[in-house]
Amino acid sequence: MPLPMYRPLAVLLLPLVAACGGDAAAVPESSTPPVPVSLVQVQQDSVAVPVTATGTYGSRDEVPLAFKIGGVLARLVVDEGDNVTRGQLLAALDLREIDAMRRKAQVAVDKATRDVTRLRSLVADSVATRAQLQDAESALSAAEADLATADVNREYAVITAPGNGRVLRRRTQAGALVGPGQEILLMANDTRGRIVRIGLPERDAVRVREGQSATITFDALPDRSFPGRVMQRGVATDPRTGAVMIEVSVSGADAMPTGAVARVQINVPSSASMLLVPVEALLEADGDSATVFVERDGRAYRQRVRVLSLAGARVGVQGIAADARVIGNGAAYLTDSAAVRIVDGAQ
Repeated sequence: MPLPMYRPLAVLLLPLVAACGGDAAAVPESSTPPVPVSLVQVQQDSVAVPVTATGTYGSRDEVPLAFKIGGVLARLVVDEGDNVTRGQLLAALDLREIDAMRRKAQVAVDKATRDVTRLRSLVADSVATRAQLQDAESALSAAEADLATADVNREYAVITAPGNGRVLRRRTQAGALVGPGQEILLMANDTRGRIVRIGLPERDAVRVREGQSATITFDALPDRSFPGRVMQRGVATDPRTGAVMIEVSVSGADAMPTGAVARVQINVPSSASMLLVPVEALLEADGDSATVFVERDGRAYRQRVRVLSLAGARVGVQGIAADARVIGNGAAYLTDSAAVRIVDGAQ
């Protein structure tokens, strides 16, 4: 019977193994060459750690404007974004019914006044009793109170600007029927200036004091920074978020719109001892965390660190040992547990 044309691979390799001395372990295994890398110097130093947070920009005082009584909205003369001045007319109710109620109250006062005058004469002539006069005087007082109420309602049937500022929101339109206390407009009152409001966790809030300087940047203007100062620190935490609210004044940013996202760095005087590594050693930065590669026994191991501060070209981190062999050049080409070759000393 003829032999088959093909034999198993193992059979074909037997002569090659025998030619090498019969030692199967002598067949070299394929492997990835080590990645050339360099180490960076890890320093421990005391660094001033600023407090940073993101907040929103706007006026220090935001005032919701409403009518004391309900009625038909006759006029609404401003739009969102309009600048307004103190005392400027913003909105008004239809005053016909309100003025009619005031006239009715005035008529009641006039009648009660005549009754008191007549009864005083009758009491002097002993025709009417003093009790009747007292009842008339009480009716006059009640009528005068009703007139005062009508005057107040008439006064608050018109909305005027409580100060200089701008209209942030317009809630309804002229002709609508509105109720007592229903918000018609939201106004930013610039009398006390414009600020950035930020929420800080307790560990950062306790380091903040009123009067500390700050630097503010906006997403819309990433290449510019604005000076600021801490105006007020909250005395209680928000029950929903646990954050303490901080108000930071801003200088020179009047052109920014209300609600703009701002990044605030508060320059607190305290410092902390921390490990510093060059910026180029950090990978996969996300918020206050990043990744570094640490060399041990010829291999690179991925390690997550917390970013504490930026000090020039170095970054304060937490999460590595002081004697860690942190990889700089070549780190971007590494995977976890990859073999590495140190090509020069620490830098």
